[in-house]
Amino acid sequence: MKKNFFKGAALAALSLVGFTAIAQEEETVKESTFELSGSVDTYFRTNIGGKNANNTGNGALIAPSSAFANADGFALGMANLIASKQIGKVGFVADLVFGPRGTDAVLNTTGSSNIVNQLFVTYAASDAVTLTFGNFNTFLGYEVISPAGNFNYSTSYMFSNGPFSHTGLKADFAIDDNWSVMAAILNATDFTNNNLAGKYSGGLQVGYSNDAGSAYLNVLYGNQADFDAQALQNETFQIDLTTGWDISEEFYLGVNATYNTTSFEGNVDDAGFYGAALYPQYAISDAFTLGLRGEYFEVFKGGLAEAFGLDNERNGSVFATTLTGSYTAGNLTIKPELRLDSTSEDTFLEDSNGDVGKSLASFVLGAIYSF
Repeated sequence: MKKNFFKGAALAALSLVGFTAIAQEEETVKESTFELSGSVDTYFRTNIGGKNANNTGNGALIAPSSAFANADGFALGMANLIASKQIGKVGFVADLVFGPRGTDAVLNTTGSSNIVNQLFVTYAASDAVTLTFGNFNTFLGYEVISPAGNFNYSTSYMFSNGPFSHTGLKADFAIDDNWSVMAAILNATDFTNNNLAGKYSGGLQVGYSNDAGSAYLNVLYGNQADFDAQALQNETFQIDLTTGWDISEEFYLGVNATYNTTSFEGNVDDAGFYGAALYPQYAISDAFTLGLRGEYFEVFKGGLAEAFGLDNERNGSVFATTLTGSYTAGNLTIKPELRLDSTSEDTFLEDSNGDVGKSLASFVLGAIYSF
């Protein structure tokens, strides 16, 4: 607020100062906002025509290796509690998670930090520049940790192979009403509250949005050193495209494509993954929407290959089709889901004899309460 000081009588000056103080207080109260939000979710999951419990000890999978909804029978998702406050140019977000889904997503932490999904402060340096400092969910990819933010209840292979979150400093620049740029310096991926390896990564995002949708091109590059195996210092590069558009009032189409490669020191081949997914959704009514996720995902020569029953010298791929219904009743959303995963190699346990096959059909019923 601009202050004008006029020469004049002392009484007039005091009156002006008093009025200015009151106006500043009213403006501060108006700009100060505190919000408490979150969600609670739970689910039921079963395989169709396949084993639901692995008692053979052969290491075959009884659920897709894309995580977060893989338990047998009735199971828990997570409770998500988000507190945020904004006062003028500064603010904070404390995003806490409790339960299996949150535990699986919060990695490389110690002590009570294993409940921290996000924890950051913000500063609006200008109308066009915002700084974020702390731990925040990744800017790569189409899906997020909280099921309240996804259409499908189970997650994609691209999301499940990360990254999930970053700790560091990022700057968001609003170029104009449509274009934006983000630049960041970050700890190694998914190291929430420390940097044990002493290595850093850089992040970059270019975005475009309008009333019909948005598109983001994301890049992550840096040393993701494994501090338990110091001989394998590595450089990871990932490029990712995330976009979604309203084709009509009823029809929406999302697209995600990603490529990740990691190079190692010594006589070790590069490893990584790539994939693409389509997310068409059709609103049948105000309360019910039907959506499909069709995803192709492939790993090459690395630790991820073992998720498909492979050694480190071979590639493996999967095509996963997920049909999800989303019915909303007030704050409650019910999501029945049919999923078919087909892999290039024998991966999934088929029966009690220990036979392993290349496909798995499963059913999930998720329930999410958002507030």
